[in-house]
Amino acid sequence: MAYANNFIALLFLLIFSRTFVQSDEEGHIKLEISNKGLDFLKNLLIKEAESSFVPLELPKIEKSVKIPIIGKVKIVLSNITIERIRVTNSTVKTGDTGIVIAVSGASANLSMKWKYSYSIWLLPVSISDEGSATVKVEGMEIGLTLSMKTLQGSLKLSLLESGCYVKAISIDLYGGASWLYKGLVNAFKGKISSAVEDAVSKKIEDGIINLDSLLESLPKEVPITDIAALNVTFIDDPELTESSLDLEINGLFSAKNEVVVSNQYHRMLGTSSSCQSANRMVRISMHEDVLKSASSVYFEAGKMHWIVDKVPDQSLLNTAEWRFIVPRLYKLYPNDDIILNISVSSPPIIKIGNQQIHSTIPLDMVIDVLDADKVIPVACISMSISASIYADISQNGLTGIVKLNDFSVSLQWSKIGDLHMHLIKAVMSTTLKTLIVPYINLQLWKGFHLPSFHGYKLQNAQIFCTDSWIFICSDLVST
Repeated sequence: MAYANNFIALLFLLIFSRTFVQSDEEGHIKLEISNKGLDFLKNLLIKEAESSFVPLELPKIEKSVKIPIIGKVKIVLSNITIERIRVTNSTVKTGDTGIVIAVSGASANLSMKWKYSYSIWLLPVSISDEGSATVKVEGMEIGLTLSMKTLQGSLKLSLLESGCYVKAISIDLYGGASWLYKGLVNAFKGKISSAVEDAVSKKIEDGIINLDSLLESLPKEVPITDIAALNVTFIDDPELTESSLDLEINGLFSAKNEVVVSNQYHRMLGTSSSCQSANRMVRISMHEDVLKSASSVYFEAGKMHWIVDKVPDQSLLNTAEWRFIVPRLYKLYPNDDIILNISVSSPPIIKIGNQQIHSTIPLDMVIDVLDADKVIPVACISMSISASIYADISQNGLTGIVKLNDFSVSLQWSKIGDLHMHLIKAVMSTTLKTLIVPYINLQLWKGFHLPSFHGYKLQNAQIFCTDSWIFICSDLVST
């Protein structure tokens, strides 16, 4: 039954393949990130920024200030470093202007060193002192607007505008006289605020450039096996609405290092599935052409071929078991073992309907007899198996059930005379219904675990099928 396991795994791998082909081609997978999903991604980016932005060094600040009684004093602030940034409130919105991220009420902690020097006009001496200080930045507001475009099959992320505003700062001075504190605050409060605003804005610009480079470096083809590869290029520009960010991607399989001719597939996005009302972070819409392209690749590569020499009831693979149904077979080859050489004769027909995936698989089964050291083909039977798969997601696992809809057989050729096809069909139909289909359903009942990705997994996922499309709706959660 190993071939059955492989077939099941391949089918459900296709259902959960995520793909990211030029703009004149059609997309067969659509990824919709809702406001809830965008908020989740925004929080991830902010969390990453809070850790990656620091420590952030600011340029040295120096200024001469006039202090009552003392006179002109030169003050230098150095080693100014933002050591911690904390964001407590943020929002993200999408629309015609782009993706707008706004941060309010953020705070930051800085450390620095100070030094001052001045001369007393009555005496030819210079007086100086130095020490350290900490700065608390409060009420920091940050805003940025991003645009996303598709360029040569990759996403292009651009920063349209950004800004940072510091509302208030407080300084704790270690060492020095009281006059120094007053002079330091009065003279440098604005300069420290401006330095923080400039440094944070520059860091945001650098971060967006790095993120854009990462997006552009993503491969345009992902190998799935040593045979098949998945097109991972974007189609058209992302669509920004008030409720979601929509990405349309090609999503077709091809033989490795071959180009997919996607215009042989034609699709129209079906009506919204019921999972749209479930308020999930993401919705993946996948057209049946994705499954068809994978099926075609594996068929052309000759991988839909199996040698069956072991079954639960091993007596079925011996001519003695068939002596009453095919007497000539037993007469010519008494008590010889049988091997079934099964191959798909043409790409399976796949159609997605209401809450089910229909598949019709045409097969040729050559009956080989092991006579001494020889393998002798004695007959070929053509079969057509029609089945439906009902998929579900339960506890982060993909499950389902298979139902046999129809089964037909016909004789292609025979070296052992005419066969009683109605009897052979009855035996094979019974084998399918009592052995193969229950075995497959047992594996589906156990489920296939959905793997996590970079520490995140699906949560509260739902799957729906309707009108040539599969819809998967889910939240994401940290593992």
